[in-house]
Amino acid sequence: MEPLKLVRRRAQPKALLVGRLTATATASYLIALLVPGTSARPTLAPLTALLVLQVSLYRTLRSAGQRIGSVVGGVLVAVVLAWALGFTWWSLGLAIGAALALGYLLRLGEHVLEVPISAMLILSLPTGVNATERVVETLIGAATGLIAGLVLSPLRVQPAEEAVEDLGREMGGLLDEMAEGLRRVPSHEDAVGWLNQARRLGKELSRVDRALGDAEDSIRLNPRATGLPHASVVLRTGLESLEHVWVNIRVLSRSIADSTRGPDDPVFGRVAQEHLAGMLRELAEAMRAYGRMIRSEVAGDTGDVDSELRKSLGRAERHRDRLAEALLGMSTGDPAEWSLRGELLVHLDRLVNQLRVEHRTRVRQDRTHGRPTRRLPVRGTPRGSGRPNGHGDGARGRRVRKETRRTRRLDSGRNRRHDNAA
Repeated sequence: MEPLKLVRRRAQPKALLVGRLTATATASYLIALLVPGTSARPTLAPLTALLVLQVSLYRTLRSAGQRIGSVVGGVLVAVVLAWALGFTWWSLGLAIGAALALGYLLRLGEHVLEVPISAMLILSLPTGVNATERVVETLIGAATGLIAGLVLSPLRVQPAEEAVEDLGREMGGLLDEMAEGLRRVPSHEDAVGWLNQARRLGKELSRVDRALGDAEDSIRLNPRATGLPHASVVLRTGLESLEHVWVNIRVLSRSIADSTRGPDDPVFGRVAQEHLAGMLRELAEAMRAYGRMIRSEVAGDTGDVDSELRKSLGRAERHRDRLAEALLGMSTGDPAEWSLRGELLVHLDRLVNQLRVEHRTRVRQDRTHGRPTRRLPVRGTPRGSGRPNGHGDGARGRRVRKETRRTRRLDSGRNRRHDNAA
């Protein structure tokens, strides 16, 4: 049933978008038929309405301004050149060059090519009446698209809430699988499989980031978002925390994979491994509760979710204390094993601290008062690419590159130690 629910959830926004576009384009055509100064078949009006209407009101306003600027700019270039030079091959080339230069000067983005297209169409016509018709139809289509965007643009907050909650559930599922595997003696292949699953969670982070970006755009300038003043802050800070949790899960799974390289029992020992499995099971429950808490914060009422999270973390910390005692009681002659045990405790402590309700409250307050928070960009995104997949080269980018370099140094050091031991 879960795949069927996912298909329905993804199909519903598409069906609504098809209905919005169809109704808006048809309405703009009927309006253009009633307005003087348009052609007998004002198809440019529905075309403009289709291009203007976007998934959010903010994007619709930006697209409408760029679309109107491109058409009007192209028409003006064509009218001036037709009056001064007429239509020849070199005046056509001059019109294209001038229209492109005007488009880049006006920073029309993806609508730059609309300027020379409009200029060529008008320049090839014998009279200036068609130029007027083109401008009027463009204005009608843009106005219809703006009104439809104001009335029909949906709020995309709920899909972002579901995406964040699903991400917390997936992270919890991975921790559950690791806990179940640690209750027996896991093979190195099992541990490497957990590491690969942790790495694949980066793609899910990108998907959630895109959903959150759509939600933020749908809230901007939308009068129906007055009841959700802090939704963007809640979801964005929640995703930032989950990004840090993902990094810790990834390096934790790497430490467990390194501990299973040898032919003997894992370097953590059987007793410590049992406590580690218990702690990961409680952290899995905490991850799922954390995802539900973020979603409930959007509505302004966390209910019993925060207390459930505190209880899970309290049980996890008790397992952590027993784990530390078991590791300290073990004897070893290999310094590399002490390094792995110390790293294990560090990563577990970071996981617990990231999931604390107090840490969550502090991060939200910092963002609400305009203080920057540290965020790790999703792995594999291009530098400086911006949202949705990258987060620039500022403090956040430097932070994740530093964390990645440190993890790679640890990995290479472990590999060299295991090669020397072999």
